Amino acid sequence: MDRDGVILMAGRTLLIMALFALAVSPAQASGRGFMDAMFGPPAGMALTQERPAHALAYQADYISHPKYLRQAVDYPTSHPAGTVVVETGRHFLYLVLGNGKAMRYGIGVARTGFAWSGTHRVTAKREWPSWTPPAEMHARQPGLPTFMEGGPNNPMGARALYLGSTLYRIHGTNEPWTVGRSVSSGCIRMTNEDVVDLYGRVPVGARVVVL
Repeated sequence: MDRDGVILMAGRTLLIMALFALAVSPAQASGRGFMDAMFGPPAGMALTQERPAHALAYQADYISHPKYLRQAVDYPTSHPAGTVVVETGRHFLYLVLGNGKAMRYGIGVARTGFAWSGTHRVTAKREWPSWTPPAEMHARQPGLPTFMEGGPNNPMGARALYLGSTLYRIHGTNEPWTVGRSVSSGCIRMTNEDVVDLYGRVPVGARVVVL
């Protein structure tokens, strides 16, 4: 590149920097430095210096406690691999993997007065299920819709596993902060990420034990 070309390029660079400086407030420029103002986060946001211990921690902002993150755990049991065990008192769902291991998920469960237990089979699976609140729920909560199409705003979340001939389901939720709490009318709720994972692992006919 000849001398005139170098001068032209330098001039363009200075012009761009000058124009950008006009868009940056004096407080931004003095507080974070010019380079931070150019490439840092928007005003009012700060970057954390901490690093998650593992990939599961990226879900931590969406649940009530890190212990409810999906993870493989030791789980000695007499139930065969493929069985789903729901420990409502501990707010955990276990998918038995065999050899003393299980995949553990945090769950939201029934509130006081709506708890139940029993053994069923997964009789159906649905992606982005619709929601038809039963008459009993309408009586308790007037104003509910009679029917709601499946989708991101549907309380049933991204997936649902239907349990026997009951009205209960294992399903996702658009309120992931309720995982780890007793809030439902009897259904077992999971984060959408977790119910998608479980949905892919559990076939129709799988045994579900609710304790």
